[in-house]
Amino acid sequence: MAFLRSITKPDPASLVLGDGVYLRMPQMSDFAEWAALRDESRDFLTPWEPTWPTDDLTRTAFRRRLRRYQREMREDHAYPFFIFRGGDNVLVGGCTISNVHRGVQQDCTLGYWAGAPFAGQGYVTRAVRALIPHVFEELKLHRIVASCLLENERSKAVLRRCGFREEGYTRGLLRINGVWRDHVQFAILRDDPRP
Repeated sequence: MAFLRSITKPDPASLVLGDGVYLRMPQMSDFAEWAALRDESRDFLTPWEPTWPTDDLTRTAFRRRLRRYQREMREDHAYPFFIFRGGDNVLVGGCTISNVHRGVQQDCTLGYWAGAPFAGQGYVTRAVRALIPHVFEELKLHRIVASCLLENERSKAVLRRCGFREEGYTRGLLRINGVWRDHVQFAILRDDPRP
């Protein structure tokens, strides 16, 4: 029976618990809080993210986003999560597991963001720490890769605090704010020690 579980598509839990935070898959009922947080954080996030579509914060675009998320989860390509603060259930940011590769590779890419009012308070670090065992134990992957802009010291600190190791420099990896940008790549393996 264990063999069959190892070759079938995982059924990931929709809730991941962490230290003072929890991660949950996005729902339509999150729209107003998500749109308000993203709008309030636009200037803060713009230097670190791809250019937002003009309709990005509309209910229609959010509905399309949720349909895409559902398709990507069904196809085992990506798993999006919103980060909520424990206690008062306030949305503070998001984490996404994407580019899931199966077969001999068994890896994925981690991305994350925090709303401006919650940046630098440890929420993303705690969310990533909670997500790492979820990826290795629930999704049964072997490696998590994360990349950040060379000057994004906060993002580098999150990854280092969570046990990721710097692996190298990638030229022109992502188009950020309309420009192809170089990134530093980090990774953590299932068997790596964790802080």
